[in-house]
Amino acid sequence: MAGGAETVLVTGASSGIGEELAKVFAGHGHDLILVARSEEKLEMLADELAGEHNVAVSVRPMDLSKKGGASRLARGLEREGYPVDILVNNAGVLQHGAFVDMSPADHQRIVQLNVAGLTDMLAHFLPAMVERGSGRVLNVASIGAFLPVPSLATYAATKAYVLSLGEALAEELRGSGVTVTTLCPGLTDTHMVDDAMAGSEKLKPPGIVIGDAAKVAREGFRGCMKGETIVVPGTLNQAFTLTARNTPKWLVQRLTGLMGRSTI
Repeated sequence: MAGGAETVLVTGASSGIGEELAKVFAGHGHDLILVARSEEKLEMLADELAGEHNVAVSVRPMDLSKKGGASRLARGLEREGYPVDILVNNAGVLQHGAFVDMSPADHQRIVQLNVAGLTDMLAHFLPAMVERGSGRVLNVASIGAFLPVPSLATYAATKAYVLSLGEALAEELRGSGVTVTTLCPGLTDTHMVDDAMAGSEKLKPPGIVIGDAAKVAREGFRGCMKGETIVVPGTLNQAFTLTARNTPKWLVQRLTGLMGRSTI
C-alpha cells in the first residue's frame, strides 16, 4: 500500500453502504482492501476509486459467511505485508418475513454472517491493533438493534448483538489507542432493502424514512474518525432510538408487534 496512508479494510464493499463507505475513505486519502463475494463488482469499484482518488486499492473476493473466511483473509494479508489500520465490518444479510416461514438454513445464513463472521473478523484483526496501540473499528448494525422487530426477528437480534458487542469493546479498549464505533442506520436505499420490499407487498415504508446510503456512510466515517461509540444517522432515527430506549419494554414490544405483523 502507499507509504504513510492508513489502510482500511471494508467488508460487504461491492454495493450499498459498504460501497459508499469505501468511497468516503478513499476520498479522504485512505488505501483500501475491499472484501465481498462479487469479484467483478469489487474490481470495477477498485478501478474507479484508484483512478479518482490516487489511492491503492486491493481486492479480496470472499464469502465471510463461510467458516474460516476471516482467518484465511487475515493470514493472506499478513503474508503480503498489508496492515489493517481501520476495520469496517459492513457485510451483512437481511431477510423479511415471519420467523416460521423462513427455513432453518435462512436463519443460519443470517446468524453466520451478521454474528459469527463479524466476530471472527474482530477476533483476527483487533489483537494487532491493540498490540501496536492504534486502530479503529466501524461495525455496521441497524436501528433494529435497539428493539425487537417482528418480521425481521432474526436480523434485528443479530444487530442487537453487534451493538452490544461494540459498546462492550469500546469500553474494554478505552485507553488502548483503539476505538470501536457502531453505526446504526435506519432503512436505507440499498439493494438489500430493495430486495426485501420487492418480496413483500405489505412492506412499503414511506419514502421519508428511507435514508441515503451516501449520507449514512459520511456519518459513519465522521463518527469512526472521532472515535464515537454509537452513530445513528438522521434526526428521525435518532428520535426513534431515543424513544425506544426510554419507553417501557412492554409498550415497545406491543407497538413493534403491531407494526411488524402488519408487514407480513
